[in-house]
Amino acid sequence: KEDLTRGMVLAAPGSITPHTKFKASVYVLKKDEGGRHTPFFNGYRPQFYFRTTDVTGVATLPSGTEMVMPGDNVEFDVELITPIAMDQELRFAIREGGHTVGAGVVTEIVE
Repeated sequence: KEDLTRGMVLAAPGSITPHTKFKASVYVLKKDEGGRHTPFFNGYRPQFYFRTTDVTGVATLPSGTEMVMPGDNVEFDVELITPIAMDQELRFAIREGGHTVGAGVVTEIVE
């Protein structure tokens, strides 16, 4: 118990691997849902909260998508600054300044 810290994952060896790049399907909360009141753009760098850990990542919007408005459902690529244990269909929250501004799911592991 003393060897585990916040954010660690206990799993059978080889059953899950750490990754930094994935594709995600995301819903961006509206202002009245406690989310953002302004859009975000390509290169947006929020905290991605998985299970019990959060890590900064960069959102790369699909070509042709200039911005994402609160209330939008969008698919985009994410690159985390540190690898975390994840698999397809893992759910996560997008947080900014201590507030949840979006909810998403990993749709595909890229790297």
